[in-house]
Amino acid sequence: MKLLKPTWVNHNGKPIFSVDIHPDGTKFATGGQGQDSGKVVIWNMSPVLQEDDEKDENIPKMLCQMDNHLACVNCVRWSNSGMYLASGGDDKLIMVWKRATYIGPSTVFGSSGKLANVEQWRCVSILRNHSGDVMDVAWSPHDAWLASCSVDNTVVIWNAVKFPEILATLRGHSGLVKGLTWDPVGKYIASQADDRSLKVWRTLDWQLETSITKPFDECGGTTHVLRLSWSPDGHYLVSAHAMNNSGPTAQIIEREGWKTNMDFVGHRKAVTVVKFNPKIFKKKQKNGSSAKPSCPYCCCAVGSKDRSLSVWLTCLKRPLVVIHELFDKSIMDISWTLNGLGILVCSMDGSVAFLDFSQDELGDPLSEEEKSRIHQSTYGKSLAIMTEAQLSTAVIENPEMLKYQRRQQQQQLDQKSAATREMGSATSVAGVVNGESLEDIRKNLLKKQVETRTADGRRRITPLCIAQLDTGDFSTAFFNSIPLSGSLAGTMLSSHSSPQLLPLDSSTPNSFGASKPCTEPVVAASARPAGDSVNKDSMNATSTPAALSPSVLTTPSKIEPMKAFDSRFTERSKATPGAPALTSMTPTAVERDVHRQVVVVKEESLHSILAGSDMTVSQILLTQHGIPVMNLSDGKAYCFNPSLSTWNLVSDKQDSLAQCADFRSSLPSQDAMLCSGPLAIIQGRTSNSGRQAARLFSVPHVVQQETTLAYLENQVAAALTLQSSHEYRHWLLVYARYLVNEGFEYRLREICKDLLGPVHYSTGSQWESTVVGLRKRELLKELLPVIGQNLRFQRLFTECQEQLDILRDK
Repeated sequence: MKLLKPTWVNHNGKPIFSVDIHPDGTKFATGGQGQDSGKVVIWNMSPVLQEDDEKDENIPKMLCQMDNHLACVNCVRWSNSGMYLASGGDDKLIMVWKRATYIGPSTVFGSSGKLANVEQWRCVSILRNHSGDVMDVAWSPHDAWLASCSVDNTVVIWNAVKFPEILATLRGHSGLVKGLTWDPVGKYIASQADDRSLKVWRTLDWQLETSITKPFDECGGTTHVLRLSWSPDGHYLVSAHAMNNSGPTAQIIEREGWKTNMDFVGHRKAVTVVKFNPKIFKKKQKNGSSAKPSCPYCCCAVGSKDRSLSVWLTCLKRPLVVIHELFDKSIMDISWTLNGLGILVCSMDGSVAFLDFSQDELGDPLSEEEKSRIHQSTYGKSLAIMTEAQLSTAVIENPEMLKYQRRQQQQQLDQKSAATREMGSATSVAGVVNGESLEDIRKNLLKKQVETRTADGRRRITPLCIAQLDTGDFSTAFFNSIPLSGSLAGTMLSSHSSPQLLPLDSSTPNSFGASKPCTEPVVAASARPAGDSVNKDSMNATSTPAALSPSVLTTPSKIEPMKAFDSRFTERSKATPGAPALTSMTPTAVERDVHRQVVVVKEESLHSILAGSDMTVSQILLTQHGIPVMNLSDGKAYCFNPSLSTWNLVSDKQDSLAQCADFRSSLPSQDAMLCSGPLAIIQGRTSNSGRQAARLFSVPHVVQQETTLAYLENQVAAALTLQSSHEYRHWLLVYARYLVNEGFEYRLREICKDLLGPVHYSTGSQWESTVVGLRKRELLKELLPVIGQNLRFQRLFTECQEQLDILRDK
């Protein structure tokens, strides 16, 4: 064992309260008191490990200093991935730091430019919730959650995937909470406080599992911190500041039954910090001796107010090493290197010490695979699964979940083989638009280059935006010069069932007795005064250019009944020739459903949707449920909501959300994209152009996520407003599939909660069991296979499945 005290690691004489080594072992962070604020410093590890690097002036010792905390920093902790650093302090804040690659060099604030930051770290999240000093922070296994504890007697669990979302606030301590540790399997989190108790909480429902008080009954006085630690095999939890026969101890609590029969004894003053080595060890084999199967053991370091450090192995009754008077003041924090052979200790006196062990002293560390095998053989599962690497080796708890996982794997194999087949025949299946192949369109565009000459005679070609034409996406939104052919639109929008929308044509006498019901929206009439010719824009506002006829353009400008299918007709008031502009009058609409003998819309003003522009009404349509839909020349479509007496926007062809949304991966199949119904007919084929948007404008993934969520929520709401049950089901499943793919658990839980409703009947319940004629719990059953495709949601899957089983058995 080697012992080193690097004097250059200091906070200018101020105390260092916390230290943590980066998972890759190249750097470490310290937190403590600065000149007049809290200070977080990131240091280079190589000058600590190598004497030559320490002497080399070209190798920086300090990498970055952050003075953002307003008061003393009590704890710094790297995430398990090493991407983030969390720091908590007396300013009641937790700051989450991330390395910034694109920020230029900076200097330490107040150093007059003498101290330069080698690495640039910026604060990406500030977490505000505690009403007192933050004493400790801890990342869960696989970085799913971040926990913080404070002198406000609470523990807060933050969603580390979606800061600053709070998952739970754990209340139960009656004293200052000063230490936290996660169970390595992710099933529990333990906290220790000044109220002479150690509490273990379940991560399943964030409720108290047990409260241990007996070992702390004799404790008098307080320590600045109570940093407890869980062994890497999950068997033991070791506390700080316990007492046994009036002597200070570190209490060992067994996971099995939470028994408190053992402790680490020997320190003369209260134990402040306990830290387990991240590795599990086995005895080193002597040369020539037969390899006996030795029992794995753990290694633990204990620091105390008596300024001494002890290192213990769980296979020995006595400590491996004790170092007395290592510092001038109390030990505050301990951190092990990831390889398990080095240890950094910090003290309130403002200095740090590094201990370097050899494998002969500690033993042979087990590999991560062996460690994982111990976890699985002991607990059967690891619950805190969040990263793709861990998902591949995750234990599936639910047999139904396993079924859906296997089905998903089979689908992926089928898709791969289909993709391979398509590659061979790609040339024959080239995309054709208006009789031209996509490659021809690209060449023609290149021919249209505009060439100019500057004053000095140089040639300049005006840049032309050429997006990648992709046969895999049907959208033509990125080339306005390529209209979608009428026949193609007709086949996409045609419905095999009864007509979903009823076009109202005043000038087609034989539409009533048509042999084949037409489901394509037909232009009814122009709402402009006669004499105004219909301009190109209003022509383009129609869904199908093929449906235009001369009779459309010469519709008489007077109020007259318009025939429609299914014995329905509608009246619409229009401006007469010579009438004042729309802004100076109030256009109204009257619509009657003859079949049901009701007036659907009666003298409702159109002023709110037509005011302040020269828009015209290009179509009026009626859904099967008697909901009137009005298409305007600017591409917007409104439907009337009788219960609110308002016109609701259900479609906007220029909606930027539709341009940026990308949910291709959430569509069940190419056929499902052609979902027929009133919403599909109103919106036409403004299908997903998110791929082009992302390629042309490099939309950040977060922005695209938010726009896709907003767009899908709009689609669900629009289908609900139009009372289109088929489309509501389709878009709800697409939305849920997107949430599952992107890992949005909170929103997914909200949907499941609403569809499930109350399990036990209560008279005061506001929950309705159906939505647009669909049974909510049947919809939830359809969602379960979707949720079952992502292992992260196996708890949600099991919860919903169990609740549905209870309801079925009732």
